[in-house]
Amino acid sequence: MSDEIERTEREDLFSKAVKAGKRTYFFDVKSTRGNDYYLTITESKKRFGSDGKFTYEKHKIFLYKEDFEKFMEGLNESIEVIKENAPPIVERESYFDRDASYSDKESSSTTNDTVNFDDLGK
Repeated sequence: MSDEIERTEREDLFSKAVKAGKRTYFFDVKSTRGNDYYLTITESKKRFGSDGKFTYEKHKIFLYKEDFEKFMEGLNESIEVIKENAPPIVERESYFDRDASYSDKESSSTTNDTVNFDDLGK
C-alpha cells in the first residue's frame, strides 16, 4: 500500500455534516502520523459570484485533544451568556403571511352589520 493511501486511511476516522440554514458545518475526527486524534471544524457557505457561478467559502478550525476541555468551557460559557441575555428570536412573517393576517384583522374589526344587496339597487 502506498504511503499516500495509508496516510489517508489513517487520517480520516469520523465525519459528521450538520446543515444549518445557509451554512454547513463539518466535524471531522482525524489522526496524525503518531496516531494522535484531533478535530477539525469547517464552516462552509455557498456564495454566488457576479458571473452567476457559485463557490464555497470555507473556514476551518483545528482543535487538538489537549485543548478540548478549555474549548468546551469557553463554548459552553459563551452559549449560556447568549441564552441568558439575547433577545428572544421572533419569527418574521413572510409577505404573504402578513397580507393574510392583515386581511384577517381587517375582517375581524368590522361590525357584524348585515348588508342586504337588494337595498343597494334602490
